[in-house]
Amino acid sequence: MSQTDQQVPTTMQAVVCHGPQDYRLEEVPVPTPGPGEALVRVQAVGICASDLKCYHGAAKFWGDDDRPAWAETEVVPGHEFVGEVVALDEEAAARWGVAVGDRVVAEQIVPCGECRYCRRGQYHMCAPHDIFGFKRATPGAMAEYMVFPAGARVHTVDPSIPAQHAAFAEPLACSLHAVERAGIQFGDVVVVAGCGPIGLGMVAGAKAKGPAVVVALDAVPAKLELARRCGADVVVDITTEDVGEVVRGLTEGYGADVYIEGTGHPSAVGQGLALLRKCGTFVEYSVFKEPVSVDWSVISDDKELDVLGAHLGPYTWPAAIAMIESGVLPMDDICSHQLPISRFQEGLDLVADSSRSVKVSLLPG
Repeated sequence: MSQTDQQVPTTMQAVVCHGPQDYRLEEVPVPTPGPGEALVRVQAVGICASDLKCYHGAAKFWGDDDRPAWAETEVVPGHEFVGEVVALDEEAAARWGVAVGDRVVAEQIVPCGECRYCRRGQYHMCAPHDIFGFKRATPGAMAEYMVFPAGARVHTVDPSIPAQHAAFAEPLACSLHAVERAGIQFGDVVVVAGCGPIGLGMVAGAKAKGPAVVVALDAVPAKLELARRCGADVVVDITTEDVGEVVRGLTEGYGADVYIEGTGHPSAVGQGLALLRKCGTFVEYSVFKEPVSVDWSVISDDKELDVLGAHLGPYTWPAAIAMIESGVLPMDDICSHQLPISRFQEGLDLVADSSRSVKVSLLPG
């Protein structure tokens, strides 16, 4: 096992999930990497909306009468992160092409490599579905150190960019996957609902596909301005403007070609179905706290829509990292808040109030 000259302590501070609304800052042992694994000193970890919904006890994570629990207790949260390699063996170094001292990110899922989905290249739908920060098998990054298991998908990042920018690779990769699913064509009018971290990435990704118009929707003027800087041609404040009128005006009354939902708010689903033209495409990315109901006859008999889901960011990480490193995005404003790990609760509260924050990160170091 190769290791840096820096002294690795025996214990560290970490946030530990003991169940919904029971996350605690604790002193825990620094993890020990096994064969083919790496020890990483965490530099930054973003707080995702899914972290917040897990914290609040959403059925998606903790189960209900219709589904079993997926999240586990006694786990360190955090799945969007960047860190420095502190220790790894020759097997890990050869597999990932990294060395001690490199700045690295890892994709949020650690695929098994053996299930039907992994064998077909659909590793983001891996059957065991071990994602950092939700499973005991894959502790996350709200800690000073973490281990990258042998199955992790690892990428290097320019060490000169701020850590919170590098950690944004995870949500941006997710955004780009949603855009890929949309199959955007030249001449399309694309509507992106929500200008949070995921939505802003969707705007940037959609613009890069060369459509006629990218329309961004939100209720916060400052976020709409950020959307403009990420590539939106038209921004709409849903609290003061008639979205349907705007979209009809851009499309000779037909409706949008593509609608990408990134708000996590149930009302945005029905809104998208109404805004789309016949034979349009709806891409759903969000994680919802509760089940969402819509009139499915709009999808079928009324409009014959293509409705597509999107999950994680398979095969989009290199593009996301390159986009961040290029400086094309207003990263200082997207990454609005950085807090020490001791203030994790304040971070969760900031994410809950989307009018006060965009991307909130913890800096454990």
